[in-house]
Amino acid sequence: MTTAGGGWTLVASVHENSIYGRCTVGDRWSSQQGNNANLPDGDGNWSNRNTFGAAEGATSDDFKNPGYYEIRAEDMSVWHVPNNFPLEHWNLAAILRYHTENHFLRLYGGNLFQMFSQYPVRYNVGSPGNRGPAIPIVYDHGDKESTKMLYGPKPRGEFEPGFITFRAINNERAAMAICSGVKPVRGYNTEHYCIGGGGYFYTDQCGDFPSFDWDRLGREQGWSASKEMTEAAVLLFYR
Repeated sequence: MTTAGGGWTLVASVHENSIYGRCTVGDRWSSQQGNNANLPDGDGNWSNRNTFGAAEGATSDDFKNPGYYEIRAEDMSVWHVPNNFPLEHWNLAAILRYHTENHFLRLYGGNLFQMFSQYPVRYNVGSPGNRGPAIPIVYDHGDKESTKMLYGPKPRGEFEPGFITFRAINNERAAMAICSGVKPVRGYNTEHYCIGGGGYFYTDQCGDFPSFDWDRLGREQGWSASKEMTEAAVLLFYR
């Protein structure tokens, strides 16, 4: 990909196959084994060497290739692309694109596999409000205001846009892997604006997009994320 000078490699995508599923089949970035406190890591794919999916289908299903854990990278780029768009249209179709440029991955082993070994995406691993790194981002498409509007009215008071945040803990001690475009600063109801997770959440929250539909699916009301955000895959690139 040619963003910010190019050299980016797609290593993963997080795709919500059913917002109504609660840690059911297809929730590879949380748990496919049900909402179970006895399985605090869920499927554990943020910090294991399992692979799945295909790059060409990254907007239609979850994807993870060996580059996720093998590449020694310095920065990340994140694209939110509407579900089912073909690869050749990802750039123009994306509702949000940004990248980091401070080489933060050098501090955490060079990739997300190593980072999430240091900051496990696991239920009850930390206290509410605890989180891993929050890294400033540079927007390639979108800005701070448009990022805020992709999430619900109530969560907007809890986060600061302009960051990518890793391993956020919510009020019920559930862990989420990535808060895309935002940094939690208060309230810590991160299930409404962060993705991925361990194996246990509060009732009706477990899944790859944990509680993006809390009020009404895609109606931008209350705690619910926008329809655009809920129905877009999150593509993760390294450089």
